Amino acid sequence: MFRQRSVLIVEDEPLIALDLTAQVVARAGRVIGPLPTVTETLAVLEDVDVDGAILDANLVDRDVTPVALLLARQGVPFVLHSAIGIPVELRRELPSLPVVPKPADPSIVIARLLALMDGA
Repeated sequence: MFRQRSVLIVEDEPLIALDLTAQVVARAGRVIGPLPTVTETLAVLEDVDVDGAILDANLVDRDVTPVALLLARQGVPFVLHSAIGIPVELRRELPSLPVVPKPADPSIVIARLLALMDGA
């Protein structure tokens, strides 16, 4: 359970975004987003603190590296949910980044994030 913790969802595929949102809400989480671009996400993160995040690697405007690096600096646990793998710069900066490859059942992505958020 998320226990009302906030979860940022950065995903540009509407159906995947909706499935992830529904899974977070069903587990008592508060969803920030879903957001489809790096630009929008960075703007939101200027004003909102998040407790965890699910990030698609390849977004409409670019890859998610700037968002992932910001969250890592802030100590926010996150999972990369990607069909293309980890972007090169991100792999270099965060070699042990947790990745759930697409396609994956949303419950698997959520379980991985919850484990990270709970320190498992």
